[in-house]
Amino acid sequence: MLLKQKKIQAGVRRLLHDNKITRPAVPVDAIADALGIAIRYEPAPDGLSGALIRKKGEVFIGVNSSHHINRQRFTIAHEIAHFVLHKGMKTHVDEDFRINLRDGRTNQEEIEANVFAAELLMPVEFITRDAERSKIIDVRRFASRYQVSQRAMEIRLANLGLIDPSDESL
Repeated sequence: MLLKQKKIQAGVRRLLHDNKITRPAVPVDAIADALGIAIRYEPAPDGLSGALIRKKGEVFIGVNSSHHINRQRFTIAHEIAHFVLHKGMKTHVDEDFRINLRDGRTNQEEIEANVFAAELLMPVEFITRDAERSKIIDVRRFASRYQVSQRAMEIRLANLGLIDPSDESL
């Protein structure tokens, strides 16, 4: 997965560069638009996060409008990932971004889409730059700046080695 993760990071870096995005919060709706993807917001059951649909030359992302805005942003980033990484996929529906299949196997496409979404919303270059400028890494402040959930930011900072994941003060 490490090699795939490096490719995903490089692809996201290119996407950010092509769209002239140099700081958070990353405008995922504008990136979708630049890729020719329309976004449609509709209320849906809580377990349904979003969908990527390619139909008759059109591509759109359906987003559950009942979810918190940060969750909607993750949904858009996740579906952009499926669009970029999984070109043959015609329709993809995400119910809570599950990575484990019913038979116990891991869904590699969902893992890749989650890695891509995290990298797009919280690019490693932006996070490390902000961390270097901060005397103290305040997870709440970082989450607000990047317009992601506090939990998503905690996971990202821990994965990047910038905070101790066992710190109970988080």
